[in-house]
Amino acid sequence: MNTYEANTNRYEVMQTARCGRSGLVLPEISLGLWHNFGSVDSFDNARNMLRTAFDLGIFHFDLANNYGPEPGSAEENFGKIFAADFKKYRDELIISSKAGFLMWKGPFGEWGSRKSLIASCDQSLKRMGLDYVDIFYHHRPDPDTPVEESMLALDHIVRSGRALYVGISNYNTEDALKAFTILRELKTPGVIYQGRFNMLNRDLEKAGMFDMLQQIGIGAICFSPLAQGLLSGKYLNGIPANSRAERNHFLKKEAITPDLLEKISKLNAIAKRRSQTLSQMALAWILSRNGVTSALCGASSPEQIIETAQAPMRKTFSQDEYDEIDSIIFSRIKYSN
Repeated sequence: MNTYEANTNRYEVMQTARCGRSGLVLPEISLGLWHNFGSVDSFDNARNMLRTAFDLGIFHFDLANNYGPEPGSAEENFGKIFAADFKKYRDELIISSKAGFLMWKGPFGEWGSRKSLIASCDQSLKRMGLDYVDIFYHHRPDPDTPVEESMLALDHIVRSGRALYVGISNYNTEDALKAFTILRELKTPGVIYQGRFNMLNRDLEKAGMFDMLQQIGIGAICFSPLAQGLLSGKYLNGIPANSRAERNHFLKKEAITPDLLEKISKLNAIAKRRSQTLSQMALAWILSRNGVTSALCGASSPEQIIETAQAPMRKTFSQDEYDEIDSIIFSRIKYSN
């Protein structure tokens, strides 16, 4: 593959947002490497997606220790691509990783002990060939480890130079407030929360998460913004071959009911009236919510990234549009992805 030179106009393309009351700024669309960057995937496609994203002003790449498959392989592939294409742009990039889900055998291969989090961070840095990550997250709360221990581990990760900022993911509102309070007392730059949020799943909003984060000056980045692809438009004409639902991987085929497909079709009609694709409207809707800093999008092709990168260009909704979207989604069924 040819030598990469980034688009000189990349910062004229993507809108950015400040992460809470911190100095950290993120693109409103960020790229997640959960799927399609592992050892079982096309390396050249992964490389093209990262190049496309950066050329469009998407300078935040989000990983975790266990992303693949195989676990760890997304970080390894990213490290190879970083060394070849992005090393000279390191000071422009926001690279994040996480630890908390199962990564290796034994009692310290998951959860949130001091040993587990620090060891995992070291492993991630080695796989990616980095001196530091910009953000390191505790990926999920540990029911058996005091939150104080997990937050002290994050504090050590920052003070030892392994990360610039830290965050938490998948915590409930009460536990997230406790965690960020501890980090603030430690004077640790805990600046961001990562959680699942989309048009179809509004649990975070209902639980007051965004209100709480705004009150204490913390940013929010939302994963699964397209509900595992349901809001991408790919299911408008049934279940396509090689889709997540067809592979029965995380999104279950039986979850795609006629009632749900009808709702998606009606949402698509609103998107067309707004001169957007369904995925663009779904992302714009997220970015219009109070307290949201960035939408964390996965991708399987450069073309998908080009499409999603246009979402922030039209993120203003009328009250009538909000009401129509809600009336469609909240009629009869409740979806949880």
